Amino acid sequence: MTLTLAHYLTLGAILFALSVVGIFLNRKNLIVLLMAVELMLLAINLNFVAFSHYLGDMHGQVFVFFILTVAAAESAIGLAILMLLFRNKSSINVDELNSLKG
Repeated sequence: MTLTLAHYLTLGAILFALSVVGIFLNRKNLIVLLMAVELMLLAINLNFVAFSHYLGDMHGQVFVFFILTVAAAESAIGLAILMLLFRNKSSINVDELNSLKG
């Protein structure tokens, strides 16, 4: 049995749906929210690579490198902000972080 484009797109859709469910169900823990966003970006990358391979074009695979670079920067900045918030508030619960309101 060979894997077709539909298999990859189905897997990408499942991963994307899991990340959306993770974002909507868990609005309290910042680490889980960051992980759900990263899973969403990886699902999108899987679709880009699948379409790129199916069409025989390298543009999708090159675009994945840019998305991974942005995702890495987003993770680093998000974790740095998370560490500062935990250092100041001793909690990563989103409900307790109301000091960011202007």
